[in-house]
Amino acid sequence: MSTNFVYGSGNPLFQAPKKSTPAPTPKPSVKKPDSTDQLVKKLQENITGLTKEEARLNEILKQEQDRLSRVPAGGGGSGGTTLTDEQIRENERAYQRQQDAAAEAEKKRRAGQSAYDLLLSEFNQYGLGSLVEPLKALIVSGPSEAELTLALRQTEPYKKRFAANASRLAKGLRALSEAEYITLEDQYQNVMRNYGLPATYYTKDSMGRQEGFEKFIAGDVSPTELEERVLTAQNRVLNAPPQVKEALKQFYPDINNSDILAYTLDPEKGLADIKRKVTAAEIGGAALGVGLAASAGRAEELARFGVNAETARQGYQAAVPLIERGSQLAGFYNESPYTQATAEEELFGLTGAPEASAKRRRLSSLEEAQFAGRTGMTGGALSRERAGSF
Repeated sequence: MSTNFVYGSGNPLFQAPKKSTPAPTPKPSVKKPDSTDQLVKKLQENITGLTKEEARLNEILKQEQDRLSRVPAGGGGSGGTTLTDEQIRENERAYQRQQDAAAEAEKKRRAGQSAYDLLLSEFNQYGLGSLVEPLKALIVSGPSEAELTLALRQTEPYKKRFAANASRLAKGLRALSEAEYITLEDQYQNVMRNYGLPATYYTKDSMGRQEGFEKFIAGDVSPTELEERVLTAQNRVLNAPPQVKEALKQFYPDINNSDILAYTLDPEKGLADIKRKVTAAEIGGAALGVGLAASAGRAEELARFGVNAETARQGYQAAVPLIERGSQLAGFYNESPYTQATAEEELFGLTGAPEASAKRRRLSSLEEAQFAGRTGMTGGALSRERAGSF
């Protein structure tokens, strides 16, 4: 039997609203979840902490379950089997491990990016940013300290910035750490600034590299030795009397006034050898200063006997009158010449000093005898005074 519904006033379920009173607008009905469903939902959220990623996991697991349910049990037969609860949980754990690994990788990448930004900022302060830039991908990947150090030292910018280390290794010296290398550069620069050397000797390039210092580092030159070299060039040559520079140029033509400083700062030139040449120039300069001749051989010989700039100055000043008088007397008495070399041997205590001293006494005695013969015994005091002047 069918029931026919009559739409309109004939249907007892239909009650037309009174025209005088408008019907109120019906409110949308909201179905409240029953308390059990609500409790289950909250419990599930507290247990699983579902995220969008976890929802995707559920979908993957469902697909995997459907796939496995079509696989015959035991790998054979026509019947299928569904995943057991333990298999489902294992799949969940496997997927969670993947998600944890991905999250850890992202965390590491973010940390690496922060490390790169910090490292680049720090290196830029020292003009070394170009050392870090080629390693951005490696730094962001989060390498170990050993990996990063090794990779850094293999880059071309690094090799250029710390080029002297390769030279040190070739000479059997150990490579310096970055901190030691930069500290040495700072100490070299302080020495040069303190002694007023031109800035061209220590100007840095865009990488913070001071090319002139590479020879010092490669040659294992200490800051103390560098200071000695600067003092030798500056105080003993550049600020010395012009005769010293003249003697230096005369004795050693490979050195001239324009590069005396460069010559003394060259670590390929041994400091001891430089000092020997400068001392010889000081001795030669003392001779030239009083109008006497100077030669590298004689100056170096005098230096080996301990003569220095001051004793050379005093000795050559005393030599001038001796050479003049001795030369006159030797000519007058037909004796072998009394020369500058003769005076140098006696005054500076060289190998021929005894013979030189005997020669001077012989000439003096000849002069004394001549005056004694002319004036008689009463003129002995005068003759001895005049002869004794030589």
